[in-house]
Formats: sequence, C-alpha cells, structure tokens
Amino acid sequence: MKYIALLLIPILWLSFASPAQASFCRTLNQRVICIKSIKRSAKNYWEYRAIVSIDGVERPIEVYNCRDRTKIRFDGTVVQFESNGAGELICNLLKK
Repeated sequence: MKYIALLLIPILWLSFASPAQASFCRTLNQRVICIKSIKRSAKNYWEYRAIVSIDGVERPIEVYNCRDRTKIRFDGTVVQFESNGAGELICNLLKK
C-alpha cells in the first residue's frame, strides 16, 4: 500500500502542474525581446496580437500592424515601430 501511494504522488503532481510555455527570445541592441504569446488576425493577415517582454518586463497585449509598421497599445494609442524593437522582430520573423 505504501508503494502505491509513493507512485501516485508524482502522477498527481504532474496532473495538476501547469503546462510549460515556451517563448521565443532574441537579443537586439543589448535588449532581450521575448514573444510570450502571438496570434495572427483572421481578418487582417498583416496584424498580430502579441504579448512581449523586453528585458524581463512583460507588456500587455498589443496589436502589431506589419503593413503600416505601427502598433496599437493596450490604451488605444498608435505608435510607430522602434528600430530593432518587438514590432520589427515580429514582422521580420513572420513575413510571408
């Protein structure tokens, strides 16, 4: 009975553990940019919704427009891509 309990503990632990999430990271201009989550728009194939982290600081979800080279921040403001920033990384990585 003891051995069965010892075998069940790792199985139960693995079943409740959260799945691992991989992120894609690159170092550009001494900054580490990681794409934590990304999803392409079904309507506008040139737009991506992504959560990125820069130097370990995670940003809220933003919409990256690869056609206009702009991003829409979580508060609705539209800004141009930074040179060698997250927007450039996303669009260069996923271009057709």
